Amino acid sequence: MRILILGGTGEASALARSLAGRSDLSLVLSLAGRTTAPKAEPVPTRLGGFGGAEGLARYLAAEGVDRLIDATHPFAATISANAARAAALTGVRLLAIRRPPWYRGAGDLWNEVDTMEQAVAALGPEPRRVFLTIGRQEAGAFAAAPQHRYLARTVEPLGDLLPVPHLTALEARGPFDADSEVSLMRANAIEIVVSKNSGGAATYGKIAAARDLAIPVIMVRRPKKPDVPSVPDAEGARRWLDFGDHAVPSTLRAV
Repeated sequence: MRILILGGTGEASALARSLAGRSDLSLVLSLAGRTTAPKAEPVPTRLGGFGGAEGLARYLAAEGVDRLIDATHPFAATISANAARAAALTGVRLLAIRRPPWYRGAGDLWNEVDTMEQAVAALGPEPRRVFLTIGRQEAGAFAAAPQHRYLARTVEPLGDLLPVPHLTALEARGPFDADSEVSLMRANAIEIVVSKNSGGAATYGKIAAARDLAIPVIMVRRPKKPDVPSVPDAEGARRWLDFGDHAVPSTLRAV
């Protein structure tokens, strides 16, 4: 069985590792190529895009792919839409790994917004010390609010994407635990956190730390994704490959 995993997440890595070495599977892990030094995986890895849904469909057909697994980031809405369209065009069976989101708990001071532009506006006009934990690609939106002092943490160098007068750029790759996040926020006198609702344990530490310190969080909601069969983790995807659709609980088939 030939499998293509659209990756770039911990779930994709976990699935690739769990399937590596199986003689009954031919596996390719596809990465968008936005990270210059991605973590090495024990399976053949492809870097770069496909050229939209039609390009992905051509790849699926040319490579004889039997199963397509969308294990991309919760905010990677375009590739998820392309995957659904390509699967429909080719008849290749598709499964998405949809990591559960975070939910507001007691003590959380969240202001939930739908777009990064709304997040910028939610900071308000008065200068604040802001911890940006939204990744590199959308950091530039905050150039519209140059009055704030920003601590921006990214995996890749931020470069000149956020041209503001008061910026501290921090390069780091998770996971991040709550204690280290508390120390970081205290050391930088952080007054507000901006985060995407990515879900998962690897970066939840910043949410727990903000709650412990009574720091408000501007939480960007997830974009809508296609209505396709889905599971919450890599283990669910492995069961689907081994046992078929009946291994996917019906309540998760349209998440």
